[in-house]
Amino acid sequence: MENNTLRELYIDELRDIYDAETQLVKALPEMARAATSDDLRSSFEEHCSQTKEHVRRLEEVFEALGEKAKGKKCKGMRGLVAEGKEMMEGDFDGEAKDAALISAAQRVEHYEIAAYGTVRTYAELLGEQEAASLLEQTLQEEKETDEKLTELAEAINVEAMGSNVGSSTNQKAKSARM
Repeated sequence: MENNTLRELYIDELRDIYDAETQLVKALPEMARAATSDDLRSSFEEHCSQTKEHVRRLEEVFEALGEKAKGKKCKGMRGLVAEGKEMMEGDFDGEAKDAALISAAQRVEHYEIAAYGTVRTYAELLGEQEAASLLEQTLQEEKETDEKLTELAEAINVEAMGSNVGSSTNQKAKSARM
């Protein structure tokens, strides 16, 4: 009985992350278009291709379980995607906009890391070794994406700060002239 309960939870969590990934397949191209940095744009485009593979892997896991690959509404990802859209539509320009996009993307990655770590552990406990391996592979890719975003942020955030320093200096100069 306990295994059935854990199995049901496992399938429910897989459905949640399946919907989350399908939401990202739609959101990542928008984020790529909003990025001003070529490196960030390229990173979003690469991660979109990778996310499509994540969806395919989840479909493979569902098939092995004899379950339909369908998602339940992932409210967590819906909120994260909505926050990302707010960042894209915000009044940020250039590097500051890119810094905001990275912030939104890293929140998504951390959510996915938590989700994949959980379902991978459930798969292991349920003796679903092939699924656990596929989920572990995706988990590692999500961690690598987070690391890439951190590397991009280290340069972009400094550039964003530099453009703010110039703005701040210009504001002080204008105030001093008045």
